[in-house]
Amino acid sequence: MSLSMIVAIARGGVIGHCGRLPWRIPEDLRHFKRMTWGHTLIVGRKTYDGLPVLSGRRIVMVSRCCSAESCGHDDAGFRHVATIEDAIAAARETDPEGAPVVIGGAEVYRAALPFVTRILLTEIDADHEGDVFFHLDRTGWRETEWRAGETPGVSFVTLERAPIARP
Repeated sequence: MSLSMIVAIARGGVIGHCGRLPWRIPEDLRHFKRMTWGHTLIVGRKTYDGLPVLSGRRIVMVSRCCSAESCGHDDAGFRHVATIEDAIAAARETDPEGAPVVIGGAEVYRAALPFVTRILLTEIDADHEGDVFFHLDRTGWRETEWRAGETPGVSFVTLERAPIARP
């Protein structure tokens, strides 16, 4: 079974600033929507707090510090778990294709990376101020797709590796 990760990374590994994306790239937002629509998304609490409503997707939030009820969630499409392993298992139960997508933040990316089989990477060749970083080591990954974006300095890359042990 596959597990994807979608991440946009600027120079220096910047992925966030003050709880938000440090850039506004409509093309990347459309790419995110297209690649995650209909799937179950795995997200950390801090990243979840900064998201708009993501209709058409189910959410599994990983957090050790609150329950779904204490976070104010009672949506049937929302589930709270304490570990990345539980998040992956819960997401696979609800994803119609059995292919959930990890959407961040940095701590969740790092925890999920050993289980991920595909990375949907937006490379942003620009400097952005940031306070959240994710440095992606491409060792063991092969690039299976690369496409230049319409936005200057933006490219969309798919990285894959052979299936590995899953929780």
